[in-house]
Amino acid sequence: MDQVIIANNNNDNVDRYDQFKKQMDFIQKFYYIKYLMEETRITFKKNFSIHIDGLDLEAKEGEIDSIPRWLAQILEENDFIEIQDTDILIYISRSLNRERISKPHDLSGIDLDFYIRANDFIKRLKDKEKEPIIVSLNSFVTSRIEKIVKLAAASALSLDLEKKLSAEEKELYNFIHKSSSEFKQRAVNRY
Repeated sequence: MDQVIIANNNNDNVDRYDQFKKQMDFIQKFYYIKYLMEETRITFKKNFSIHIDGLDLEAKEGEIDSIPRWLAQILEENDFIEIQDTDILIYISRSLNRERISKPHDLSGIDLDFYIRANDFIKRLKDKEKEPIIVSLNSFVTSRIEKIVKLAAASALSLDLEKKLSAEEKELYNFIHKSSSEFKQRAVNRY
C-alpha cells in the first residue's frame, strides 16, 4: 500500500513539473514572438528591393531604417543588412551590474523578456565573444535563483516583486512557492 501511495505522489510531482515545463515553453515562445514583431534599426549592406504579398521594401546601400525583427533576421542571414543592436550589450551589462550590487535578499528589476533578448543577442555573436557573456549570465541567473527560492519559500509573490521578475522567473517563483507551501503543510501538519 505504501508503494502505491509513493508512486501516486511521485506521479503528481511529475505531472506538476511537466505542467511547469509546458507553461515555461509557452511563456518563452509567446515573448519570443512578441520580441520578433518589434521594430529594430538596421543598415542596408547593399541595394535591395523586395515585393512579396504586400510587403514592399526598397533601400540603397548604407541607408538606415527600422523594420520588424523577424524580417531583419531573415535579411541578415542573407547578408543584405546589419542589425544595429549595440545597445543590447549595454542593456545586458547594466542588468548584470544592478543584480551584482543589489542586496543579498533583494532582486534588481529586469524586463519581462530579458532572457529572450539576451539569448537572441548571444545567438548572433561569434564563438569567442559568447563565452564571457555566458559566464556572466550564468552567475546572474544563479544569484537570482537563490534569491527567488528564499523569497518564494517565505511568501507569495507581491506586486512590487512581480515587477522585478522576468516572465520565466514569475513562473518559477509561483512553482517554488506552491511546492514549498505544500511541503511545509505536509511536514508540519502530519501529526
